[in-house]
Amino acid sequence: MLAQKQMRGLVKGAAAGAVPRPARLAAPARSRVAVQAKRECFMWEALREAVDEEMERDPAVCLMGEDVGHYGGCYKVSLGLHKKFGDLRVLDTPICENSFMGMGIGAAMTGLRPIIEGMNMGFLLLAFNQISNNAGMLHYTSGGQYKTPVVIRGPGGVGKQLGAEHSQRLESYFQSTPGVQLVACSTVHNSKALLKAAIRSDNPVVFFEHVLLYNVKGEVGGRDEVQCLEKAEVVREGTDISIFTYSRMRYVVMQAVAELEKKGYNPEVVDLISLKPFDMGTIAASVRKTRRVLIVEECMKTGGIGASLSAVISESLFDELDHQVLRLSSQDVPTAYAYELEAATIVQPSQVVEMVESAVGPRMALAA
Repeated sequence: MLAQKQMRGLVKGAAAGAVPRPARLAAPARSRVAVQAKRECFMWEALREAVDEEMERDPAVCLMGEDVGHYGGCYKVSLGLHKKFGDLRVLDTPICENSFMGMGIGAAMTGLRPIIEGMNMGFLLLAFNQISNNAGMLHYTSGGQYKTPVVIRGPGGVGKQLGAEHSQRLESYFQSTPGVQLVACSTVHNSKALLKAAIRSDNPVVFFEHVLLYNVKGEVGGRDEVQCLEKAEVVREGTDISIFTYSRMRYVVMQAVAELEKKGYNPEVVDLISLKPFDMGTIAASVRKTRRVLIVEECMKTGGIGASLSAVISESLFDELDHQVLRLSSQDVPTAYAYELEAATIVQPSQVVEMVESAVGPRMALAA
C-alpha cells in the first residue's frame, strides 16, 4: 500500500513537472544513421526494449512479478530495468500470483499502467479469479468509472521437456473471459510493436509469448513503431487454401509450406495475432479467395482457439466454402515429459502437409 501511494505521488509529480523525465542526450551523427538502418536482435531483447521505452515515455508504466527486478526476469525480458528505474517501478513480488495480480489490477484502477509478468503462464491459473472477475469486469461493473489498463504477459506454450504443468496453453481459458483482450506475438518485429501498443491500451490485455521463441532472431522496429492489436497478418499470399495460425505454429506452418511449394501447392498463411477479437475482415477476405480453411494451433482441440474460429467461419462464411473447415490442434492430454511423447501431442509440419493435400487434392509437382 505504501509503495502504491508513493508510486501515485511519483506519477502526479511527473505530470505537474516536479519530476522531469530523464533528459535524452543527442546522439552523434553516426548513431542516428545506425538507428535508421535495419537492426536485428532476439525476441527477448525486443520485448525488453518495448518495456524500457514505454517506461521512459510514461512514468505511470510499472513492472511487477516474480524475479523481474534484481534477477532481470526468468527469460531476461526485464534485464537491467530495476537498476534503471528502481524499486518503485520494477517490483519483485512474492511467489503468490493471486496477490500480486490483484495488486497490479488495483494499481491500474488508480491510474497506473502495470505490466504483470507471470514466470510461466501456467502459474497464472492461480490468479484466474483476479483476471476474470476484476481485470475483465471492473470497467463494466463500475459503470465505466474505472479502467484497468494492465498488461498480463509471460512465457507459455509447449517447450522442450518442461513437463505438463509448465507446458500450458491457456489461450482458450482467457478467451471465454469477458472484457479481456488476447494477443499472441510471433516474430521479433511484431513482439515489440504489439507489446508497446498493449501497454498504451486502456483495455486489459493478456499478452502471450511462446517459451521457444525468445531466442528467435529478426528485425526490430524503432521507438515509435506500434502495431494494431486487433489486426491479423497475411504472412504468405496464396490461392489454394487459407491456413490460419498463431504464435510458434507460424513457424511449423511455414516449414510445411516450403514442402508444399515443392509439390506445386500455393497456400495462403495468416497469423491471427489477435485471438480476441478475431480480425474477421482479414479472415473473411482470405476465405473468399481460397474457399478452403485449415486452422493450425498449439491449443487443445476441445474448446480451443481453433474451435471458436471454426465456428465463426462456418456460421458467417459457410456459402464461401468449398470444403469443410479443418483443424490441427494439440492432443487433449497433459503434455508428456518424454521428448517423443511430447512431440506426438503437438502439431508437426508433416501433418500440415498431409491435411493440405487431402483438402486441395493432387497437384503437379514442381520440376527440381
